[in-house]
Amino acid sequence: MNPSHAVRGFEFDANLIRKYDGFGPRYTSYPTADRFHAGFTAANYVDALGARVDEVRPLSLYVHLPFCNTVCFYCACNKVITANRGRSAKYVRYLGREIDLVSSLLEGERRVSQLHWGGGTPTFLAHDEMADLMRMLRDAFPFADDTEASIEIDPRKVDTGTIAFLRELGFNRVSFGIQDFDPAVQRAVNRIQSEEETRSVVTAARANGFASINTDLIYGLPLQTVTGFAATLDKVIGIAPDRIALYGYAHVPHLFKAQRQIDAGALPQAETKLAILSTAIDKLTCAGYVYIGMDHFAKPGDELALALAEGKLHRNFQGYSTRPDCDLIAFGMSAIGKIGRNYVQNEKTLDAYYGALDQGRLPVFRGYALDDDDVLRRHAIQKLMCEFRLDFAELAETFCIDAREYLAVERVALAPLAADGLVTLTPSAIEVTPRGRMLVRTVAMAFDRHLREARERASYSRVI
Repeated sequence: MNPSHAVRGFEFDANLIRKYDGFGPRYTSYPTADRFHAGFTAANYVDALGARVDEVRPLSLYVHLPFCNTVCFYCACNKVITANRGRSAKYVRYLGREIDLVSSLLEGERRVSQLHWGGGTPTFLAHDEMADLMRMLRDAFPFADDTEASIEIDPRKVDTGTIAFLRELGFNRVSFGIQDFDPAVQRAVNRIQSEEETRSVVTAARANGFASINTDLIYGLPLQTVTGFAATLDKVIGIAPDRIALYGYAHVPHLFKAQRQIDAGALPQAETKLAILSTAIDKLTCAGYVYIGMDHFAKPGDELALALAEGKLHRNFQGYSTRPDCDLIAFGMSAIGKIGRNYVQNEKTLDAYYGALDQGRLPVFRGYALDDDDVLRRHAIQKLMCEFRLDFAELAETFCIDAREYLAVERVALAPLAADGLVTLTPSAIEVTPRGRMLVRTVAMAFDRHLREARERASYSRVI
């Protein structure tokens, strides 16, 4: 463990990471999306949109733009690989239908606080298509003057003129994919991207006044080495993005067809992957980046770091966020939204998405309506993931419960984690220690009733 990590609010303990390494939710929602079911229908979504609420929350809008003209082998996004640029024009027309349907049903004057376009490759759309889409959104919803408007960009697919155009459309935050600058790694994942073209679009974003620039990196890709990824990190630090997301690659080719193109034998061994992560943390924190949580880093002056320091950090489907909890309205195939106590996910294929809208109905594939226990656990997990502390008095006041008694099972489940120094348990609170912050997902899993019940069913399955 590097002592410098503790100074910056967390500790990297390789032995504990080895011990608790395993599959687990990222908790961008609770319950997690694998709990959504088809019993939640378009009619339920209509009811949720039209429900009157005492507290009118601001809106966050997400638009899923699935098209890419090339495939990155590691990608786990819901995407459509095509060279036919004409397909996006039809998609934008159908987005317009969905936007009109949703906005006509939504109860109350709800101002947009956040907007995010993800993919896929959002800039697959032609300029006039992007302008039409932004106009449709602004015609349907009132936007706040300080709306955070972000877009994901593949640096290989844009020029400086497109960056200027996006700023004119109203985007003020941008996220660039990098993953790794090592040419051998890039060839292995079918994503050839030079430092020069990346630096060019980042420079253009700064010149056009984008408030925050994020870059995505992935460790655990085929042919990666500690030395090679260290060189990538040096280049990224030289580019100096405001935020860096450092994701671990999960190789699940049975779930994502594109990953079958990756040679599993070329993936780094567990010890190498851990050494890459340790090196990345050293370099980023020594370069002045603040560890936000899980896999996110930000410059001290970035809004994300300020939100962490002020206790205003939030977590949603896009990861860590600077704004208080919003209702999230999501548009496009496979997009997931949240309104009140309800999660809703759209149809996962273009044909099903188009078919529903052709019938004049919302393209709902599945969803979930939270009960009182779900709402309480969502609140608790949010506190742990964002503030690294769960205060029993606050929980008791918010939900009118005896928090210590209500969470008796969870406190027992946390005892081994406390023994390992990941959490501190007191009569008044549960606190994630600096040693536990990198394993906060493991802490949160102790509060996941659905996960616990699924494990119990798996442990005691029928023998005949």
